[in-house]
Parts: sequence; structure tokens; C-alpha cells
Amino acid sequence: MSEEVRAYGSSIVEEPSGRTVIVSSMASDSHTWNLVYLELLVGELGFDVVNLGACVPDELLESECVSRRPAMLVLSSVNGHGYQDGLRVVQRLRGIPELRRLPMVIGGKLGTGGPLSDEQTAELLFAGFDGVFDEKNAAAFRHFAATLPGGVSQLEEA
Repeated sequence: MSEEVRAYGSSIVEEPSGRTVIVSSMASDSHTWNLVYLELLVGELGFDVVNLGACVPDELLESECVSRRPAMLVLSSVNGHGYQDGLRVVQRLRGIPELRRLPMVIGGKLGTGGPLSDEQTAELLFAGFDGVFDEKNAAAFRHFAATLPGGVSQLEEA
């Protein structure tokens, strides 16, 4: 990993590499297989990945994003509550000045009744997400991530 870590007493401060992506679920989602998949996918794109795991409280997500200043935040949900949780989380994070310009995306199984409607997707984008990807949009996610600074563009290689 290319991050520099300095310890000051009992707290650790990480210097951002500009290549770090945070992958996480939200508080209500206990699934982990999706996060492992995303960790591998994002790593293949040339980023260092911090996987916060399942059932991540909003406060932890906020503090990790503020302290690490990642190149992107990737939220994943497979329990069907990603739409509701995503609205809450993105509004909270966008309210923090340091995170207003952070690219944030959400994907997976975001609704309990199947794919989101166009209106629900628009609501997530309006609330502050830069991308909304359903469970069948891995190619669109790769394209989005490849446009970020710090990643390795694999679009020409594919």
C-alpha cells in the first residue's frame, strides 16, 4: 500500500495518496461478498482500497472519508435497502465541506421490489451521488472509475 502512516500518541493520521478508494456497505447491510468483489474490481483499476466492511455506522463512514480523503467512495448494498440508506448517507456526507467534491457512487440491489425506477435513480443523483449502478452495471462502473485521477485506465486494454 502506498499510504504513509504517522502515529501521534494514540491516534493515526494517514496522508492521502490520491489513489485510495473507500469501499463500504451501510449500517443496515450485513453482506460482505459484494464488498470483496468490489475490493478486487477497484484494485484491478489501479487504486488502493480500504474496505470498511459490513454494517458500517454513518459516523464511521464520515470519519474515514474525512481522515483519508479518498479519490472515491463506493457504497454497496445487497439487502434491498440501499435506496433509503443511500439517501440518508449521501446527504449527511455532502453536508461536510471536506466531502462536497468527493466522487461518491452507490450500487447493488438498491430496492426491495427489484430495480429502482428512473425517478428513484434521479433522486439518488440529485441527493449527491455521482453515479448509481445496479447489479448489472459493472462495465459502466469500470468506465466511471477509469476516469478518476490515480486509476489505471483499462478501457483501452479491454
